[in-house]
Amino acid sequence: MEKIPGLNTLSVSLARIDYAPGGLNPPHTHPRTTEGELEVGFITTKNNGKSPASVLSAFNSQLPGTVSVAAMLFAAEPALPEDVLTKTFQLGSKMVDKIKDMLATKKSFK
Repeated sequence: MEKIPGLNTLSVSLARIDYAPGGLNPPHTHPRTTEGELEVGFITTKNNGKSPASVLSAFNSQLPGTVSVAAMLFAAEPALPEDVLTKTFQLGSKMVDKIKDMLATKKSFK
């Protein structure tokens, strides 16, 4: 986004995502764009093919931001109560703790 000077200050940004076969971009949102008006609200993409694939995304915001749904729920500060996570996702406490541990080094939501 910063490498395309012609887009600077035009309230537009572009992103290119390269996917390996089976590669996945987990559910996320871009809070500073109007895509939040989509029916689902969350975006996820996956390469179901057997060869690499690329996606070019355009946003109506110079800085669209990204919020990971998993980090937002399992690595939030302050933390969501564990019973909320276990009941919502029908998981045991051990699995919730395992997910939290996996996300501990990848916190992107505070």
